[in-house]
Amino acid sequence: MKINFKVRFKNPVFYAQLLLSVLTPILAYLGMSLADLTTWGSLGQAIQTAYSNPYLLGLVAVSLFNQITDPVTKGFNDSQQALGYIKPKNDKDYIHRNY
Repeated sequence: MKINFKVRFKNPVFYAQLLLSVLTPILAYLGMSLADLTTWGSLGQAIQTAYSNPYLLGLVAVSLFNQITDPVTKGFNDSQQALGYIKPKNDKDYIHRNY
């Protein structure tokens, strides 16, 4: 799987998506919301419960897979264009054409 992680790690949105792709299935399975994580202990308990539940680990794995792969390219790789990036693409840097 060829994915340009160097560039993805430069984008703060990637970290937020990564965190949410792990927490969302855990919280949904446990019937909790982010508002329920009011202490480090409650977060730790949720993670410990997830770690000890193979089904829940599978849900997290599927969520991570969906977050990491690019649905607009064939297969599991980033496009050749995305693999060539050295920093996250900023659409404001490009001229848009109306078709």
